[in-house]
Amino acid sequence: MAALDVQEFIQQNRALAEQVETFRGISESDKHWQARREFILRNISDYEEPQLDQLLALSMVWANNVFLGCRYSTELLEKVKEMAEGIVVEDAPVFMTRDEIVKKQQGR
Repeated sequence: MAALDVQEFIQQNRALAEQVETFRGISESDKHWQARREFILRNISDYEEPQLDQLLALSMVWANNVFLGCRYSTELLEKVKEMAEGIVVEDAPVFMTRDEIVKKQQGR
């Protein structure tokens, strides 16, 4: 779902789009929210009301990994990356672990 597709989906599904807007965190930047909103919209049909909290938690895991570099179990990261397949985040930060930085410096 490209940015244009997201906007088209929102126009066609106003009630759902308004509900999803209530999930935005008070401290989320527009860039962060737009990506996380797309994640939610792409996957909301797989998570009915009792499971909606699980979807929101998964969206935060994905966004925290992409924007903040948070690390999670391999299994969980594989799941959210699969759920986010096709979402393009422009200028996403690149994070390196301490071990990766040391290896890079040793290679010089």
